[in-house]
Amino acid sequence: MQDNIQNAIQQALEESPERKFVESVEIAFTLKDVDLKNPANRIQEEVRLPTGRGKPVRITMFAGGEMATKAKAAGIDVIDPSTIEDLGGNRQQARKMANKSDFFLSEIPHMGTVGRFLGVVLGPRGKMPRPVPPNLDPGMIATGLKDTAMVRSRDRITFHTALGSREQGVDDLTANAMAIWNRVTGKLERGAGNIRSCYIKTSMGPSIKVEVTE
Repeated sequence: MQDNIQNAIQQALEESPERKFVESVEIAFTLKDVDLKNPANRIQEEVRLPTGRGKPVRITMFAGGEMATKAKAAGIDVIDPSTIEDLGGNRQQARKMANKSDFFLSEIPHMGTVGRFLGVVLGPRGKMPRPVPPNLDPGMIATGLKDTAMVRSRDRITFHTALGSREQGVDDLTANAMAIWNRVTGKLERGAGNIRSCYIKTSMGPSIKVEVTE
């Protein structure tokens, strides 16, 4: 499979002209013979990418006091917990907030408030915050997330995730793609036998089909 994926990445890069921004490179899966109405069969994985995401990751934390200070020092955006209820009351602003960041963190005492007022926006996007215990430096968590890809099928047979950026080169992108491929197929009862199709593309480029072999 590695050669097939690498060939598709190479073709996707060659057939997508250079843009004025750094394009992400994405991998898309379509499953077969998997009952995704059963939540136990759904794919929801955090995959550590061996060569990183290739572009900056934005992380936001719901925190106050000393924890907010630590978060800001680590380059994390901070939302004052006292504004959570108001933010939840403005759906447009809440959606903008949710789309702006890749990952969210929260001090443990604020998790319930976030879920109550922002869960309807963050939940469907797979962005509910990770709880940060009081004795843990949020910067350590942020460092790990900067190399992490979220792979979520929800109840849909077709889903995709970014595996890196086109600045990384074919070898690095292939390593990342294989990490995602192995994790997804490892969660399926028949492995690659449950993959109907797989495609590679840049953000604005054509989709290149990967030949799937079991």
